[in-house]
Amino acid sequence: MASNGTQTPNASCLDCAIDQSAWKIALPSLYFMIFPLALVLNLTVAWICLHLQVNSSLTVYLKHLVAADLLMTLTFPIRAASELPGASPGLHAFVCRFSSVFFYLAMNMSVILMGLISLDRYLKIVRSGGSLLGQNLLFTHALSFTFWIVCIGSITLPIIMTTDQDPMNMATEFCMAMKSKLGLDWHKAVVIVTKVIFWTVCIVIVFCYTCIAKTVLESYQRSHSNNDKRKRKAKLRVFLILIIFLICYVPYHSIRIPYTLLQIKGNCSCTWFFLKIGKELTLWLSSLNVCLDPLIYFFLCKAFREKFWEICDLEKLFPSFGKKQ
Repeated sequence: MASNGTQTPNASCLDCAIDQSAWKIALPSLYFMIFPLALVLNLTVAWICLHLQVNSSLTVYLKHLVAADLLMTLTFPIRAASELPGASPGLHAFVCRFSSVFFYLAMNMSVILMGLISLDRYLKIVRSGGSLLGQNLLFTHALSFTFWIVCIGSITLPIIMTTDQDPMNMATEFCMAMKSKLGLDWHKAVVIVTKVIFWTVCIVIVFCYTCIAKTVLESYQRSHSNNDKRKRKAKLRVFLILIIFLICYVPYHSIRIPYTLLQIKGNCSCTWFFLKIGKELTLWLSSLNVCLDPLIYFFLCKAFREKFWEICDLEKLFPSFGKKQ
């Protein structure tokens, strides 16, 4: 699904009342800006997760989500560098064929895992009690790895293999020029399939949190004790996933299909250019999930929260600290 090319062969793209030189500085600056924070956050989260005991389906999904976030984070500097004025064609080609493909792999897996986490919270809060296959550790491990394998096998590898043409002197966008005829058809099919997956997951998430909200409201109406208030606060934390999902992913997936249809046609009109800017801005918004997901780990996973506070315990890290106070 790489679409990071910047080549615009037709002059009609250049008369759209937008300073393209300023845009080519602004876009990479956005990625460079969040990369240090994202890297520190996700390396810290990854270290904590390596020391967590896997004792629940939620922990399994969170570990896979951390892997997806870290993978996406590592693509930021290369993606940003390729957008800078004067970036070499070789760097553009690398981003089109590899870096952007792994970026989208990480994003698609994040969407799927958020759906699985939402289902897990629904089963725990709304359908609590009884033996549930979806909460079996072996099943959740197998399910998570299956999604990785399917995404890599049906999306990532085919796109890498079909993005192998010489893009120079071709009257179309750089990344599209690198694709064979099969690659263009596959690209279009992948965009449609991933949109179906996204909106299916979106429906599942909205359904889960509608049911959770109903359960929390009923719990509130039954009792007003302090203990129940704490329980309700714990349940309300799960809405973080819904908030992050709506903020980060819905804008991008709403604009992606019309942009792709014009992109494949090689249409370089102002409409395409404005859609491209909208797509890139909403894509950057999607990348912000790597900075927001740690909130999910902290508020939803008790084991993660306890390990975090253990790390932050200054008296344990620096024994002399407590004595001086």
